[in-house]
Amino acid sequence: MRLYQQLVLFMLAATVLPLAAVGFLLLSRAEAELAARIDAEHRALAAATAEAVATSLMEVVNGLARSAEMIDWERATAEESRGGLALLYGQSPTVSAVLKLDAQGHPLGNAVYREQSVGGHPGFDPSGVTQLVRSVPVQPLRGGGKGQAALGSAYVHARSGRAAMAVAVKLADGEGAPFALAEVVFTQLEALLRRRAADSMARLDLVDGDRRVLASSDPSRRMGPLEPELGRVLGASTGPDVAHSFRVEALARRVSVARVPEGLGLDVIVAVDEAAALAPVRAMRRTVLVSVGAALGVLLVLGALFTRRVNLRLAEVVAGAEAYGRGELDRRVRVSGHDELSALATTFNRMGAELEAARARLLRWNDDLRARVDEATSDLKSAQAQLLEAQKLAAVGQLGAGVAHEINNPLAGILGNVQLLLLDRSVADPDVDTLRKIEQSAKRCKEITQNLLRFSQQRERADLRPVDLNAVIRDALSLTENQTRGEGIELNTELTAGLPRVKADPGHLSQVVLALLSNARTAMMKSPTRKLTLRTGTRDGACILEVEDTGKGIAPHIRPRIFEPFFTTKDVWSNVGLGLSVAWRIVTEAGGTLEVRSEEGQGTCFTVRLPRA
Repeated sequence: MRLYQQLVLFMLAATVLPLAAVGFLLLSRAEAELAARIDAEHRALAAATAEAVATSLMEVVNGLARSAEMIDWERATAEESRGGLALLYGQSPTVSAVLKLDAQGHPLGNAVYREQSVGGHPGFDPSGVTQLVRSVPVQPLRGGGKGQAALGSAYVHARSGRAAMAVAVKLADGEGAPFALAEVVFTQLEALLRRRAADSMARLDLVDGDRRVLASSDPSRRMGPLEPELGRVLGASTGPDVAHSFRVEALARRVSVARVPEGLGLDVIVAVDEAAALAPVRAMRRTVLVSVGAALGVLLVLGALFTRRVNLRLAEVVAGAEAYGRGELDRRVRVSGHDELSALATTFNRMGAELEAARARLLRWNDDLRARVDEATSDLKSAQAQLLEAQKLAAVGQLGAGVAHEINNPLAGILGNVQLLLLDRSVADPDVDTLRKIEQSAKRCKEITQNLLRFSQQRERADLRPVDLNAVIRDALSLTENQTRGEGIELNTELTAGLPRVKADPGHLSQVVLALLSNARTAMMKSPTRKLTLRTGTRDGACILEVEDTGKGIAPHIRPRIFEPFFTTKDVWSNVGLGLSVAWRIVTEAGGTLEVRSEEGQGTCFTVRLPRA
């Protein structure tokens, strides 16, 4: 660990961390106290709002009941009954419609209402009478007395879209007495919730037993379902008649709940976003964090100033050591002063100079050794190739000399006897054809032994003299042209006029041309296109002869072996694999080269390169 890092860690452990720990502990306590105070305030707000909601609803209910008791509904005429309903309608601006029902809950006469909002009363849609009648059952009130009231379930007001509730008031004593049914819209309750929510950051909701939001300080939540997370926590809470508070983790809210009195089955919920409620403490926490960060920054600056000089000098020494490790021996460490670091830098520089000199010597030795090894390897490969070829030729030479010596004498006797027999026989003799075939076979064997001897016997150099290459080719073609064209082969000759003379043995050179022509004809025996081309010319100061065919070509894996004696891929019985080996020997003796260019299935081109005379 660097000195600067150790210094920073020491300052953190000694000053910054203890101060930060104490500050965050105090902030956590303050946050808990603030949360408790917010919960207490919201519980009081929920309880007070629940009381106000109950008071507002009961004022409407009691006003309707008192007004109903003042009228003798049994003796009232139809006009008086309608006037009584209008009196009930005027008891509260939250009443949107009033109608009269019989004991079975069937409407009697027309309802009192206004289709448009008038005098603060909400407008009423006549199609909503059925919904109003069904919202509160009057049968349980049949045994009650005059002025007894009951509240129905909440529903959506057809005209305003607000929550509404039906109030049923019995108009006379007895089971067959009629009822007055009034629709109370929660306009005043929503105004009450908005006023109380305006004094705090909380949201106030009035919900029923089905967890529907009947009224809210937020109009968009009207008659919507309560959040499922809040509904589950609210259902699991205890003490429904006492205001209580809890935290909803999933919504990150603090919630207080109070039950509306008078057995109305309603709850007031006060919900506040925890982040907004605890914003002052969290802002203070951010302030503490910034302060701690600023303190740490000051400490880092002071530590950096304190250790900067030492670190710079140490970094220079370390960089020099790393450069030496990477092989950069020309690097020198520059450290001023007269202390231990300066002495260490001087030692490093001296070591680098010695290592650089040693490496230069090693590189020179390595280059010299590599050049000598490459030269020796090249010479060794060349000598190995020459030795291998010499061993092949020596073995063939020994074999050829023995075979020629043993075969020539019997062949001479066979050929001589056959020729004597031919002299004694007339042309009409039936044995003449057989004897001629024997004579031809004996001559073929003699040619093979002569070629074998030509290749294998150790003899003096060939008679090398200036030769007209074009004339040699024409003489060779005179022997095979008719046979070549008779086999259906198209013969093309492209002989360059004025070609310089070459240094070669004319007889041997004719043998090379005949061997290449014979190979080309054999390669095209099964080819659909048969075209044989001979061309001469000059290239790079030497004369060349190209023999190109459209035969089956030479496969790449056998191409290195085509000049070996007795190696052949032809399926003709008369070929023994000596033609190319003899041609290669003749061309090499003349100081030339024999090269091949072939593509399997496309044909082959042999190039004879001979020096000028």
